[in-house]
Amino acid sequence: MADSNFVDYVKICCRTGKGGSGSVHFYRDKKVAKGGPDGGDGGRGGDIIVRGNKQLWTLIHLKYRKHIIATDGGNGSYQNMKGADGIDEILEVPIGTIVRDAETGEQEHEVSQDGEEHIIVKGGRGGMGNSHFKSPTNQSPRHAQPGEPKKEEWKILELKLLADVGLVGFPNAGKSTLLSVVSAAKPEIANYPFTTLVPNLGIVKYRGDQSFVMADIPGIIEGASEGKGLGLRFLRHIERNSVLLFIVPADAKDITAEYLILLSELEKFNPTLVDKARVLAISKCDMADDELLADLKKEVKANSKKLKKVPVVFFSSASGKGIPELLDVIWKTIDA
Repeated sequence: MADSNFVDYVKICCRTGKGGSGSVHFYRDKKVAKGGPDGGDGGRGGDIIVRGNKQLWTLIHLKYRKHIIATDGGNGSYQNMKGADGIDEILEVPIGTIVRDAETGEQEHEVSQDGEEHIIVKGGRGGMGNSHFKSPTNQSPRHAQPGEPKKEEWKILELKLLADVGLVGFPNAGKSTLLSVVSAAKPEIANYPFTTLVPNLGIVKYRGDQSFVMADIPGIIEGASEGKGLGLRFLRHIERNSVLLFIVPADAKDITAEYLILLSELEKFNPTLVDKARVLAISKCDMADDELLADLKKEVKANSKKLKKVPVVFFSSASGKGIPELLDVIWKTIDA
């Protein structure tokens, strides 16, 4: 995903169409000089609608389209003819898009399936024509309803990526390198923190025709749930992942402590995230000799209570050591 193409947050102004006015009209022809009321109803104003599209993966097509405007409904006419309905404005969005009210921040809709539609702002109703107001005491009503006015509301569209596995780790932990090794994704990789500035998706092939989707998000730092670093903006992307793969490098000062900090940040952001299946992967093991690697395994085993029996795998993206075992553990966790 190119940095300039991936957009996961847009704020748009939605203006619906106003409803058409009902008609005041009385039936007339060459044989009937004074017929009854036959004023038709006004058409409804156009709605603003979001529709899921599995072919889309970004909101970039809405980034510079700040005003979404639907058309007005037509006025009613004679012979009970209804006015034309306004044309709806349909916004195609990726699967996983949520709609929020811009003022309150409240989530209103979530698009989870291809072709799924939600009316995010409803157009004005058309007014009733004078034929509706005929009564025994008023045979010739000379009034009709005006259409409802148009509505203008600001909405926020946010995209949550849908993946089977979400990579969680501090900056420069080796998440992007792992994704580039096990999939065809080509994320930017460099030896400095925050190389990854946008989420990346990759399809990982596993033993024949099987596969799963892996998502790499920008690195989390301590305090990300409070807005530090880039984590807060992108943490929502792992809310839709089935399995969370925690990446901690072998050269970390304390592997268990780093894992618990990452878990704590997720819990502060969304407590339900800690209920997801988890795997702990120790990266960059090519940097450790056999003796140091054995010590690290003993250290992790000694802290098994703190890790709460989370599967632990040691691997190296550079040498490929441990990658097959890691994929086996991930697949088993997904399948479970």
